[in-house]
Amino acid sequence: MAEDNKATEQIYTIPLREVKDYPRWKRGNKAIKVIRAYLSRHMKVDEDKIKISAGLNESVWERGIEKPPSRIRVKAVRSDEGVTAEIVE
Repeated sequence: MAEDNKATEQIYTIPLREVKDYPRWKRGNKAIKVIRAYLSRHMKVDEDKIKISAGLNESVWERGIEKPPSRIRVKAVRSDEGVTAEIVE
C-alpha cells in the first residue's frame, strides 16, 4: 500500500488550443486558467491548491498576452500542501 504523504510527480502535455478562441487581449490570462483547470482535473485537487512556478508563468507570457503557446509540457508534483507545476525543458 502506498503512503499518502509521499510526493508524486507526473509530466503532462497541456493543450492550449482553446485559448485561441478568446479575444487577443484575454489569451494569456485564459492560458493560465486552462493550465490550472487541467491540473485540477488530472491531479484531483482544488484549483486554489495549484502553485504555478515562475518559469512556467514566464514561458506562457514569453510572447505577450496575445500569443500564448498552443501546447505546453508541465511537470506537476503533488505534496501535502498541494500541487506545484513547473515547465519541462
